[in-house]
Formats: sequence, C-alpha cells, structure tokens
Amino acid sequence: MWLNNILETIGNTPLIRLNKITKDIPATVLAKVDYFNPGNSIKDRMALKMVEVAEKEGKLKPGGTIIEGTSGNTGMGLALAACVKGYKCIFVTTDKQSKEKADILKAVGAEVIVCPTNVLPEDPRSYYSVAKRLGKEIPNSMYMNQYDNLANRQAHYESTGPEIWEQTEGKITHLVCTAGTGGTITGTAMYLKEKNPNIKIWAIDVYGSLLTKYYNTGEIDMNEVHPYISEGFGEDFVPLNYDMSVIDKFEQVTDKDGAVMARRIAKEEGLFCGYSAGSCLQGLMQLKSSLTKDDVVVCIFHDHGSRYVGKIYNDEWMMERGFLDVKTFKDIVNGRSAKRLVTIEPTNTVAEAVELMKRYDIEQIPVMQNGELAGAVSESGLFQKVFNNPEIRNATVESVMEHAYPIVDFDTPVERLGHLITKENGAVIAKDEKGDYHIVTKYDVLQSLAK
Repeated sequence: MWLNNILETIGNTPLIRLNKITKDIPATVLAKVDYFNPGNSIKDRMALKMVEVAEKEGKLKPGGTIIEGTSGNTGMGLALAACVKGYKCIFVTTDKQSKEKADILKAVGAEVIVCPTNVLPEDPRSYYSVAKRLGKEIPNSMYMNQYDNLANRQAHYESTGPEIWEQTEGKITHLVCTAGTGGTITGTAMYLKEKNPNIKIWAIDVYGSLLTKYYNTGEIDMNEVHPYISEGFGEDFVPLNYDMSVIDKFEQVTDKDGAVMARRIAKEEGLFCGYSAGSCLQGLMQLKSSLTKDDVVVCIFHDHGSRYVGKIYNDEWMMERGFLDVKTFKDIVNGRSAKRLVTIEPTNTVAEAVELMKRYDIEQIPVMQNGELAGAVSESGLFQKVFNNPEIRNATVESVMEHAYPIVDFDTPVERLGHLITKENGAVIAKDEKGDYHIVTKYDVLQSLAK
C-alpha cells in the first residue's frame, strides 16, 4: 500500500530506550525520536496542523504565501506542506541559526531572510517583527506565528501525547522536553495530564532565556535575557502557547552541556540528534536524583543532527567556544613516558644519525646548532639517499638535512597538530615553561587520539 504524499508520513515516530548514558539512572529512560518525521523534526506535526487550521478558517487561500519566523525546523515542516498544497513560502530566521538550516529551507523552495539575533522582539529588525510586517504587506499571505498560534499545541495534543501514552502502555511517569514556543511541551502535557494527572512534566530551558524565572515568579524579567548559543528553545518573551499550569518544573542547562551531551548521544546511543536533544537529556541528568526504579521517563528528541554539522558536530566550532576538553601538545608530552629529546649537530655524519635512530627507535631527529633548530633528518628521507648512494653515510648531516620542524606553542591543540605534521614535516617542536624543547610525531598524535 502506498501513501498519497509526503505529509502522510508525519507522526508515529519511534520510542527508543536509552541504555549507556542513563545506565546510572534507576528509571527506564525512553527517547521519542522525532527526527524520523519527513522534515527531520517534531515541528512537522505543528506545521501541518497550522496550515490545515488556516485553510479551514479561510485565512490561507489557494496560491497564497506562507510567512513564518523560524529557527529552521518549523520552516521545513511548512515548506513540505507548501510543496504538496501549492503555496509559496517566505521564512525569516536569525543569524544565530546554523547555515545548514537556511540551506535546507532554500532547497525546498523557500525564500529565507536572515535577521540579527541580539535585538528585542519588538525591534523592527527582529525576526518576529519582520515576519509580522511581511504578513501585512504581501497580498494573499498569512503569518503563521507559531508562538501564539494555538494550532501549535493542538497538534501535540492530538498526536504526540496519544502516541507516547500508547507506546508506553500508559506507564509514563515523567515527560522531559525543551521549552521554546511552548507548543510541544504544553500540548503533549495537556493530553498526558488528562490521562494521568500524576505524570510529571519537566521543561528544560537555557541560561539566557526568561522562561524559567517567569515560571517560578510570574515575572517577565528582561534582565534574565542575554545571548545564548543553544538553538530551538529558550525565549525572550512568553508565547501564548504556554499553559504553565501543566508544567511541574523548569530546569536550565548551559550551552556547553547541551552541545557536549548531543555528541555523547550520537557516539554512545547511535542517535544523531540536534542541540535540543542534548539539552533535554542533560536536563534529565541534572534531575536524576528525583527518579526511582519504577519511573518511566520519556525525553523528546526534537530534530536531526544534520542541522548542526557545522556547529556542535564540528570540532573547531566546539573548541572556539571552549566546549571541548581538548588535548594539547603539553598533554602528549606529560602523558608519555619521560624521554629526552634526541638531537644531532650539522657536523655529525649520516652514519651517526642512522645509529641514533636505531638506538632510540625513532624516525625524526632535530638538527641543533648553538642551541637553535637548524634543520631535521628523518628515517624516510635518509633511507632513499643512502639506498641511492651508500657512500653518503660518511657525509655530514648538514649536506642532507631537511627543513626544520615547525615550532608551535606548548598548549597547541592536538587537532591542530594534525594539520602541521605532513609527509614533508614528520614532527612538530615546542618549548616548555623552562625553555626546553620537546618533539611530537605523528605516532604521538595517533596514540593520544586513541586514548
């Protein structure tokens, strides 16, 4: 049996048990993996629902234009609906979002407008304001407004909640979900609370969002708002989709912890998820002391890791923000058995260099003159020369030496060393705090990465 179009594949996503990261948690921890939706995120559910409600209410007419402010995932869901139903799309996003998200939206036919992140919602440059303005200016268009459009939470009341209830056979005790527009957590919670009011709903927020303080105090405190890197959740205002009465707790997670956890989920659980999934599970780990062996916890994993290959899954991006505990040249030196730096002078013979290599089982020797690097000799370089002319064994090192090895800082990350060690440069050199030279070869780097 076939399906009539791609929209019929939305929903009925799998519930998958987590085994390694959560092994110390007494409860059963399950992930609702919504990147199995056709647009690779949970937002497909509410995007289609918003379009269907708009059509039913006569607000979206044939040949019309869908306009939305989106971090990327809602836009993808709307774009799929537009492809099938024949609408145009204009999406307004922020410069914080990954380039991959914007490129994907363009690939499915949408026009994408990028606005600055660090402005207030009411600022005319904000992506909220620009989307609203376009909705008024463009004929036969509709600004979907996922934040205040209650079809958002209705979608999760009608689909996400029932699916989780059925998949857990009504045994769910906790729902953990990142908090953004409020649609997913509120709609799902409303359904689950109707089934069992004792189910705990834990909202995961990010530092820099005002939602947590608003939940705890009822106060909208703009002093809580500051730039954050996490994508897809956290807000600098309170969308109408929220019904805080169905949420039992808010917990905040740092940008770093969410990113690192997302990478752990990929490596340890085999689930290639986005930023919000990492933050969701990190939030649960921060609250794990509240759980018992009889609890059944469902974490919402919103979207796919392909949206973040240039960010949280990029080592350089992570290192630039201090999110990776990176090994350095110094770590390699400190982590291996103590050994002195073997050097040779330009006036020594090639035969003496070969003897040093055999004695110390090394392939790279710096050539030193008056305490400074003058060049280098390598086993591979000498082999070809000696093979072609055995008499060269009696020549001086100076006559056959190669360029000196690159000198780097003692704290240079291992990942950067890999770019410096090449076929021509078999090692790198650095001075420690005392001014003593140390050498790191490609084998040292490989061993450090394998640990």
